Amino acid sequence: MSDKAYFGRRYMLSASHRLHSDALSDEVNRTTYGKCNNAYGHGHNYVVEVLVGGAVNPETGMVMNMVDLDKTVENTVLTRFDHTNLNFDPLFVKRVPTTENLCREVFQLLKDALPADQLSYVRIEETENNFFQYEGE
Repeated sequence: MSDKAYFGRRYMLSASHRLHSDALSDEVNRTTYGKCNNAYGHGHNYVVEVLVGGAVNPETGMVMNMVDLDKTVENTVLTRFDHTNLNFDPLFVKRVPTTENLCREVFQLLKDALPADQLSYVRIEETENNFFQYEGE
């Protein structure tokens, strides 16, 4: 039996993006990304879900202190991406800012900022119907 427990938390961020690849022709971009290829971009109110796991600390009874997780997510993800155009972030200058790619990048940023092996996954809801999840490699 594993002694691993999990703690998840949800965060909100609003950002815009344009789905467009310089490697594709304008026609292929329009066909591939549809209305999301609008030259002026479009925005989402993303819900970012972070799940951490590990042994329960016998002194605190917690996998991770919620205040510490909140500070890490605020400093690493929300401050960087909230109310921005993702296309202008250095992570997406040469990468299409799809929510799949955003999810992967948020995971990596948090993995680097959290204690070793605590991050289980990042899940991002783009709309009420679309969500994306990344668990690392």
